[in-house]
Amino acid sequence: MKITDDPMVVAADQASELLKALSNRHRLLIICQLVDGERSVGELAEALDLRDSTVSQHLALLRRDGLVSARRDAQSIFYSITSEPAREVLTTLYRVFCPGQSVGITGRKPARA
Repeated sequence: MKITDDPMVVAADQASELLKALSNRHRLLIICQLVDGERSVGELAEALDLRDSTVSQHLALLRRDGLVSARRDAQSIFYSITSEPAREVLTTLYRVFCPGQSVGITGRKPARA
């Protein structure tokens, strides 16, 4: 059996890609904002004190990697998490790095859905 056929190698490759997508501070913060529900680019930019263009670039990468999806509503595009593995990794990160926060990962009330 080739090493590339080994299920452990395949799983390690998938985990590596997920962790690479989340390894950027801005992308991690964006995903954290999306845990409680979908957000528009403008809402994310305001919450994270980033430019719309910066948020859009990071969302494009997250979308390419299959972690988020987009929904257009008139002129706004709303993003939400579509990757259950990403959500589970965030839950673990939250438990380790943000103990004591009671309302979702971001510490705020759920967004409109």
